[in-house]
Amino acid sequence: MLSKACKYGIKATLFLAQQSKDGRMSNVREIAEAIGSPEAFTAKVLQQLVRCAIISSVKGAKGGFYIEGHTLSTLNLLRIVVAIDGRGLIENCMLGLSECSENQPCPVHRQFKWIKEDIVHMLCKSMVNELTMEVALNLTVLKN
Repeated sequence: MLSKACKYGIKATLFLAQQSKDGRMSNVREIAEAIGSPEAFTAKVLQQLVRCAIISSVKGAKGGFYIEGHTLSTLNLLRIVVAIDGRGLIENCMLGLSECSENQPCPVHRQFKWIKEDIVHMLCKSMVNELTMEVALNLTVLKN
């Protein structure tokens, strides 16, 4: 359901949130290592997150990526998913039909509608701050 870029984006954001809480910035190499992602691919994903104002960056030898405190307190997974994958997960037909609605549904529209709503609800309620705490407590992991 999520692209590889989106999965890496979520993991990178969670890692950066944890680092930012401790007042640290991280460079691309550190982030890629922490989440098990290729460095060049990670750099592209991070730039997309910067363009969407989800994370921030500072250039230079002492620079790196971080998340602003005000962003950390309100950031949910839906914002990351939309920033990287767009609104397709939320709006597109499961079968890829260009016209799929209540008035002109595809064969699985009604069944998938509820699943889609549940996914969107979960992404909205999944706050990066809370998920970061689970990682810090070793209740969850960012890579195997």
